[in-house]
Parts: sequence; structure tokens; C-alpha cells
Amino acid sequence: MLSWSLWFIWHNHLQMIKFFRKIRYELMEKNKTAKYLKYAFGEIILVVIGILIALQINNWNEYRKDRINEQIVLKKLKDDYQANLKQLEEKMATRDKILKSGVQLLKAFDQPQGIIRDSLIKDIAIINNDPTFDPIQNNLATSGNLMLISNQRLNHLLSNWTSDVVSVQEIELVWSEKANGELDVITSELGIGRDIANSFMSYSGHLWLLDKDTSSYEIEIGTSKLGSFIDEILTSKTFESIIGSSISLNRSANLQSEAFRDRIVEILDLIEAEI
Repeated sequence: MLSWSLWFIWHNHLQMIKFFRKIRYELMEKNKTAKYLKYAFGEIILVVIGILIALQINNWNEYRKDRINEQIVLKKLKDDYQANLKQLEEKMATRDKILKSGVQLLKAFDQPQGIIRDSLIKDIAIINNDPTFDPIQNNLATSGNLMLISNQRLNHLLSNWTSDVVSVQEIELVWSEKANGELDVITSELGIGRDIANSFMSYSGHLWLLDKDTSSYEIEIGTSKLGSFIDEILTSKTFESIIGSSISLNRSANLQSEAFRDRIVEILDLIEAEI
């Protein structure tokens, strides 16, 4: 819808064209060619000016529509990236637990005296986690909505979002494959799979459950009578090796995630400034 001022300009412009045309017709009837040509030329100029005004009005309308749509997109992005930030921080917190338990397990390997088996199993259950970042996907690029983002820095960050996610997920995938491959094989050979599952299911601090009430997920399945003793667990070379991998890979993933977290915070700050 045109503003009143633009409509007034356009209306007056049309009136001037009608006025010039009337004079031109009168001059033509009176056979005053020179003056007729001057008024004809003036009418042409007015038509050109009218076209330019119409284009300007159209451009203004398109710009106004784009800014309205941009606000819609920005508000949706704000919700998405706030959720992405929360999820990423929860994955990082889970990795911090893995790192802490991994260090505790290596200390147990170095000094096995006085180690309690239940505590050992609990730390093994924690390193058995494989947190992976699974952000909310947006279709900005394919939908053409990325063009609506007028802030160039924000536009750039959003354009690189997919490749940044891939960089984080590539590191996560290495540990995920080891946790679900080598580590599972080792714990099965040691006969502590049931003990690990029991510790995992009775633990209420799983961050992957997000905001849900974890009490409903607790299940007591008991411990195995067939599992290895502490000295067998703490003399396994392959187990000690995989623990070292859990520390190095999850630390690398968290370093990458820390940089990625800063990127998300910057995106949110830029979005907030534009809303």
C-alpha cells in the first residue's frame, strides 16, 4: 500500500501531464508548431519522470516487503540458533564428563590399589557415551531467503554454517565409531557389558535427555556374576589404549566445539541487533 505522500506526488504528476497535453492540443489547433513542440517535449520529460517515480515507488515497496520478510526469517533463525547453542553446550558438557572419567580410569591403571569396582564401572559407562551435534537445519540457501539477510557479516556466517557443522561432526564421528566399535568389543570380552548398562541406566545425569525428567528412564538390571575382576580390567592393554583415544578425541571435539560455540554466539548477537 502506497504512503499518502507518494500517492500525492503521483497524483499531481498525472495532473501536470493532463495540463500539458491540453495546452499542446490547443496549440496544434492554432497551428503554433514551435510552441507545440516545446510542450510536446515537456510532456515527454514528464512521462519519463513519471516512469522513474513509478520505478522508485516499486523499488520502495519491494524493499519494504523484503525487510518485513527479513524480520520473519531472523526471528525464526533466533529460535533455531538458540536451540543449537543449547544442544552444543550439552554435548560439550557430556564430553567434559567423558574426559574426567577417562583421566580417572588411567589413574586407576597406574595405581589400581584401593579402586572400587562400582566406581570403575561407572567411569567406563560414562566414556561409553558418543555425543554428536545434530543442529536444526535451515534451507536459507535453497529457498533464496539468504538474500533477505542485509547484514553482510551475518549473511557470511549463515552461508558457511553447513561447512562449519561438518567440521565439528567429522571429529565426533571418529570417536563415535570407536565407542560403538572397539570399545564395545573390549567391554564384551571383559564381560562387563551388563555392568556398564546397569550403571548407565541407573544414572540420572544424562545430558542427552535434555529437559526431560530422567527418573522415568532409570532401570535396575543388576550386575553380572560373569564379569572380569578389577585386576583383569586394569591390565588390558587394548582397554587402556581406547581410554587414551577417548580423551584425545573428545578433547579435540570440544576444542572445535568451543570455536563453533563462539560462532553461534556471534550469529545470535548479529540477529538480535537486526531485530
